[in-house]
Amino acid sequence: MSALDKIKKMLKGHEDQAGKGIDKAGDMVDDRTQGKYRKHVDTAQDRLKQQFGTERDQDGPPRG
Repeated sequence: MSALDKIKKMLKGHEDQAGKGIDKAGDMVDDRTQGKYRKHVDTAQDRLKQQFGTERDQDGPPRG
């Protein structure tokens, strides 16, 4: 089992909290770099959310 699979297993049922953590970490990086890498940070946040299934549609089920 890969490390990513282990992380996904730990986050199961806590997707909302994981999404908030990803957002908070990205915002911290933006603050520290004064927005210099904002596009890169946003891309990383989106990919992490997709990978961990934290993105949700209006109705609630995970996308992808």
